[in-house]
Amino acid sequence: MDLISNLHLGFSVAITPMNVMYAFIGCFLGTLIGVLPGIGPVATIAMLLPVTYVLPPVSALIMMAGLYYGAQYGGSTTSILVNLPGEPSSVVTCIDGYQMARKGRAGPALTAAAMGSFFAGSVGVLVLAAFATPLTELAFKFGPSEYFSLMVLGLIGAVLLATGSLLKAIAMILLGLLLGVVGTDINSGVERFSLNIAELADGIGFVVIAMGIFGYGEIIGNLGQSKDKREVFTSKVHGLFPTKKDFKDMTPAVLRGTVVGCMLGILPGGGALLAAFAAYAIEKKVAMRTDEVPFGQGNIRGVASPESANNAGAQTSFIPLLTLGIPTNAVMALMVGAMTIHNIQPGPQVITNNPELFWGLIVSMWIGNLMLVILNLPLIAIWIKMLTVPYHFLYPAIVLFCAIGVYSTNNNTFDIWMVGIFGFIGYLFIKLGCEPAPLLLGFILGPMMEENLRRALLIADGDWWRAFMMRPLSATLLILVALLLLIVMLPGIKKKRKEALTG
Repeated sequence: MDLISNLHLGFSVAITPMNVMYAFIGCFLGTLIGVLPGIGPVATIAMLLPVTYVLPPVSALIMMAGLYYGAQYGGSTTSILVNLPGEPSSVVTCIDGYQMARKGRAGPALTAAAMGSFFAGSVGVLVLAAFATPLTELAFKFGPSEYFSLMVLGLIGAVLLATGSLLKAIAMILLGLLLGVVGTDINSGVERFSLNIAELADGIGFVVIAMGIFGYGEIIGNLGQSKDKREVFTSKVHGLFPTKKDFKDMTPAVLRGTVVGCMLGILPGGGALLAAFAAYAIEKKVAMRTDEVPFGQGNIRGVASPESANNAGAQTSFIPLLTLGIPTNAVMALMVGAMTIHNIQPGPQVITNNPELFWGLIVSMWIGNLMLVILNLPLIAIWIKMLTVPYHFLYPAIVLFCAIGVYSTNNNTFDIWMVGIFGFIGYLFIKLGCEPAPLLLGFILGPMMEENLRRALLIADGDWWRAFMMRPLSATLLILVALLLLIVMLPGIKKKRKEALTG
């Protein structure tokens, strides 16, 4: 009954006209940036962070969440119609989705993606609602030692699941941790790494680093893209409704993708991307019928399963954030920043201190998933038209609005210069093949880890062993960290990891 009453509270918050409007805005913008390759939800949410200052906390988080899972929907549109993934999690959708479009079956492919995403998203919301309270009760038993160990595990998970070199991922984590401690130490009052610059005495702003590395960095990187790479689908989409055979093929694939997405979305560094790749790999191993189209040539299972998985993963990635206060990916790290802006401490206290925010956000996800089905199918013609907007018109407008947004947060031109500097740093990361997401996780978790480390050592009178290894849960988490590092360094595992992450 507690779950029913909590969901009733959530509905009473989520269905207010203002929150429905912000859910729609988030879903619409998410679909839009999912359709337009090269921008992505991380960059867009980073750009919109200044806007959240003037919004109520519930409305701000509802909009940002809608933008995230809306981008998973939108990414499938360009994958199927243009063979160009709007989102990294939609890369595998290109393989069979585009082949279906070339055969005149773009309609069934788009419907399979939309229906699979809606079902998986709805299940993901139910999983989030069901596991929220038990995990929150567990989290209240955590002390500083357990939180520190859990955050270390989260960072290691982000390193292991990052694309590219392990060494580069570790370097990005360390750089993020270093940037996180810039400013005045709250315990000693000593300035750290501020370079005698007065504006850095309070540290580097979260909005500045997120918008610079993810927003401006992505834009600068995309300026070098050739116009020839934007092949626009101009044919009309006919026959949206799949056949009976399509339904027979896609239904079990949707169920498998949903289960995979719900499980992998919870993992640190996982989320929608890992879920989509894993779901597609599983589908290829499932026995095919003799009358099925081979994978890579337009098999509808190759569209339905990864699209279900990435949306389920997007929903369940909120579980560690809302119950433990641990962001599992770059988008969740941005959500931490948004909550901090509104003086809300992410973690188990959210469900007790801000139940209307917690349950309102959860219910809004289901409403948002319903909106996305309506947005993605009838408005396909509009999304195709958006693909023809020249980047030389789109990007300058984004840069201008970002600069205005950054300035408005502190009314300080220094922040604009900092965003520009981090933009070029983000561009260098792209050129060097360094994934910036681990940096943002390190930046967010660094100060939290430092605070919990100090508390744990104070309680244990400075004894490291007693602080971490004499507490069963903390010791278990740290042993798991060590095992993960040892396993991933094995030559065979390193080879498999490289193959999996490069597709």
